Amino acid sequence: MSDLNKLKLAEARDALRKGDVTSVELTEACLSAIEGADALGAYVHKTPEIAIDMAKAADARIKAGDAPDLCGLPLGIKDLFCTKGVASQAASRILEGFKPEYESTVTTQLFDAGAVMLGKLNMDEFAMGSSNETSVYGNAVNPWKVDDRQLTPGGSSGGSASAVAADLCLAATGTDTGGSIRQPAAFTGITGIKPTYGRCSRWGIVAFASSLDQAGPMTKDVRDAAIMLEAMCGHDPKDSTSADLAVPNFEAMLTGDIKGKTIGIPKEYHMDGMPAEIEKLWADGTEMLKAAGAKIVDISLPHTKYALPTYYVIAPAEASSNLARYDGVRYGRRAQIGKGDGITEMYEKTRAEGFGHEVQRRVMVGTYVLSAGFYDAYYNRARKVRTLIKKDFEDVFAQGVDAILTPATPSAAFGLGEMQNADPVQMYLNDVFTVTVNLAGLPGISVPTGLGSTGLPLGLQLIGRPWEEGDLLNTAYALEQAAGFVAKPEKWW
Repeated sequence: MSDLNKLKLAEARDALRKGDVTSVELTEACLSAIEGADALGAYVHKTPEIAIDMAKAADARIKAGDAPDLCGLPLGIKDLFCTKGVASQAASRILEGFKPEYESTVTTQLFDAGAVMLGKLNMDEFAMGSSNETSVYGNAVNPWKVDDRQLTPGGSSGGSASAVAADLCLAATGTDTGGSIRQPAAFTGITGIKPTYGRCSRWGIVAFASSLDQAGPMTKDVRDAAIMLEAMCGHDPKDSTSADLAVPNFEAMLTGDIKGKTIGIPKEYHMDGMPAEIEKLWADGTEMLKAAGAKIVDISLPHTKYALPTYYVIAPAEASSNLARYDGVRYGRRAQIGKGDGITEMYEKTRAEGFGHEVQRRVMVGTYVLSAGFYDAYYNRARKVRTLIKKDFEDVFAQGVDAILTPATPSAAFGLGEMQNADPVQMYLNDVFTVTVNLAGLPGISVPTGLGSTGLPLGLQLIGRPWEEGDLLNTAYALEQAAGFVAKPEKWW
């Protein structure tokens, strides 16, 4: 079999079980694809020796007949996940040289299932960004190219999206705090699901905003997302927000039958100035679900207009609290201090050197909204609005709506550097369709459904009921089947 790195998880799993291919062969195919792909900036810590050892162990396990679905399948791991003995920097200078002595729960579960780690993937620093331009390693680049520009793969899971779209791994882990799985998935023509808050353990994942962060898979299609999500989920006593719920066999729920399902179309997501091609994509997706037997209803989520400001108060507030631990004392980078400097100067210099501009901006915003004079005016008010946003969704689901269809992003991928000098709020608007899902703790999935006028991929988002990822994946599967999206980027790197 040639082009083994181009296989999907399900195809590779079946080939491994039949003995048509070995995990070592699959892994070597991915490693050689990675070697020639430095122009994409996707991998920031390559671990070929570890990968080959894991692949050999997986082959032995498959031979012995004791192999879970993911056994022997090569994955990329976002640099936000702590991996034992392997650099885990969250793409920040402040964690330079940090090699954890422990493994995150999600990666532990993946490796226990026999998955192979190819290396760590690029991302926005501390997951703060929508374009993967805030990384200490430099930009990750979208493998899609339609002119002489380099395009963003989206953020913060930009390295994961780029690696999956360019076949540098069979799938990758991502994290989503305000759209960081779904927006890059849409920009690169792949599938990405953010599960219900609490479905995947956050233990061992570097924290950005603890009440919003959630890990999820980034894959080549919906079936792969179902396979990988099942391995990532599960209760973890080490994470107090982890839900003690049984994890269903998500793949078995992919029937593609959505007859009688009710799909809501929120009128508030028809934004002023939305590009015509996004409007058309959304209308086409609505028709596809209708043709598959779903009932389409118009719904209202009245507090949507407050979602972005609410998110950009709550997320920085939690970030300023979480990032207070990076002080140069216990681990990571420590600034050189001058004669006569005390511990305060050491903290100040370390944080000034260690954090990039976007992280500094968000920490300052967060510290401001939590300060004594402004706590009630900003943070407490944002928490109340968040409750109203969550209630909007509860009301809609109570009326019998099974899933909600929206665009995933307000545009196709834009050029790297194009938004750098713009007002930061312009960049934040990239998250306009995705942040509500995190604020309400709901599952959301981005499915590639077409190419825009310039030939770049566009995605639609489906939002599901809490804990009903299986049902959501099945609706996404029906949409994927109807859309028939199979386009891949032309290799230029």
